[in-house]
Amino acid sequence: MSAADIKAAGPPVPVPPDPQAIGKSSHDDDAPRVQKRKRKKGELLPYFLILPAIVAIAAVYLYPLGKTVVMSFQDMGRRELWSGEPAPWVGFEQFTNILGDSEFWWVTFRTVVFMAICVTLTMGIGLLVALLMRKLSTWVRLVLTACLIAAWSMPLMVAASIFRFMADSDYGLINTLIAKVVGEDWLGHNWYLNPVQGFGIITLLVVWGAIPFVVVTLYAALTQVPQELEEAAALDGASAYGIYKFVTWPVIKPVFTMVATLSVIWDFNVFGQIWLLRGNKPEPEYETLGLYSYSKAFESTSFSQGTAIALITVLLLSGVAVYYLRQLMKTGEVE
Repeated sequence: MSAADIKAAGPPVPVPPDPQAIGKSSHDDDAPRVQKRKRKKGELLPYFLILPAIVAIAAVYLYPLGKTVVMSFQDMGRRELWSGEPAPWVGFEQFTNILGDSEFWWVTFRTVVFMAICVTLTMGIGLLVALLMRKLSTWVRLVLTACLIAAWSMPLMVAASIFRFMADSDYGLINTLIAKVVGEDWLGHNWYLNPVQGFGIITLLVVWGAIPFVVVTLYAALTQVPQELEEAAALDGASAYGIYKFVTWPVIKPVFTMVATLSVIWDFNVFGQIWLLRGNKPEPEYETLGLYSYSKAFESTSFSQGTAIALITVLLLSGVAVYYLRQLMKTGEVE
């Protein structure tokens, strides 16, 4: 192209700038900063929401737990409690005396056996009722659920009064029904003279109060079992037990494990049921670790010894609590 051609073509026409490009170029550096700032605020929001609950838990649980630990290394009696004088430090003396006492080990053995029986009955009956609810019609299932919730919401004192009346030696329903079948020799039978029979009544109360939670929770887990898998297994010739073992159980196993772990913790710490059924003064044969700790602290006025027993109970249950938390985190990872 010659100079004349360039001159004839004239100067180049300026192209108007793209406003979007200008805006994009001017804010490219600020956009990541704004996004990071928003993301940080969003990440901190859940922690701010649960902060009041954490503060409440710390006030209700952490301070008493810390006070329990301190008292377990002291020798606090009635004089120190009322006068406000500092209790003398005795180190591990309280723990040495407790662990060297054969009565403590008998109470621990009694507590473990009682807990195992209660948990086994609760989980077994609860699972059977939950499986039965799948076969019921809608209105029958709703009525059963309402009855379970009503039993669950009943105050412990009311439930204990009902069971005390049922096991009454003179007017109890249990003795009356047994007398009609076996004979009138059962009329006037006192169930609490024999600790084994007495713990049988207490076990009925504990299991009766725990079954509604287990049934409702396990039934909710059963609703998550894919019906098409069960139908496919049935078409392949699997038995009812085979369908449950290979299809149903793997789905509900995490929930069953968590509920069973919670039941172990609850039944290990049973206090109110025994206390109310034995008229607010349980005999030594009916003491579990909770009652044993209470007896040492308030009846023997050895508060430090009672707190030491309570601390040992917490340590015994800490392994169960860690296992429960691990199962809970595994369930969250699966979901």
